Amino acid sequence: MNVSEAVKERRSVRGFLDKEVPMDVLKELALQSARAATGGNIQPWHIDIVAGAKMDDLKAIMRGKLERRETEKPGYDIYPREMTEATKKRTFQIGEIMYGHLGIPREDKAARAQWFARNFQFFGAPAAFFVTVDRRMGPPQWADLGMYLQNLMLLAVEKGLATCPQECWAVYPNTVEGFLGTPPERMLFCGVAIGYEDPEEPANRTRAPRAPEEEWLTVLA
Repeated sequence: MNVSEAVKERRSVRGFLDKEVPMDVLKELALQSARAATGGNIQPWHIDIVAGAKMDDLKAIMRGKLERRETEKPGYDIYPREMTEATKKRTFQIGEIMYGHLGIPREDKAARAQWFARNFQFFGAPAAFFVTVDRRMGPPQWADLGMYLQNLMLLAVEKGLATCPQECWAVYPNTVEGFLGTPPERMLFCGVAIGYEDPEEPANRTRAPRAPEEEWLTVLA
């Protein structure tokens, strides 16, 4: 598989097989991904790999949190507080595509909320990466995190694995940082569910469309 193929194949998968990913594979992915571009060679990322019994523990903690309807102050705004009509449209569109595959109508709020709760079970994935960053880092270093994550997801495709980057974990920063033992100077950015795709999961038929090039591409020549 070449890079172009991996880019084309990568997508957010929301249904995984109950099949373990070997820890040596997970560690190799974490280490290879660190070749990401990083301004001034700061390398601002810190990675925690969660799997096995620890993964079961975290899933149990989150089941309890949701059952008790416990909330926390998010670590940051996942979406901009002000969005253009174009970005609102894209966000709405991908949600409707996915829920359409699931057969959950827009008016069934309870079913949609129940589905969304699966985020906090990693959609059944057997393992996850958590990315944390020093609180003193700024937007350029957060961009470096994105480059690390892109490496991670493309390398996972090469190994026959599927991923789902999950910024949703930022709404439970205290729980996750406490579970990971994250020191006070670092904060949670996101999680990434990883495992083997379940081909029978309807949500995995979702393909996010991309905006027409005239909306975002300018060529000066």
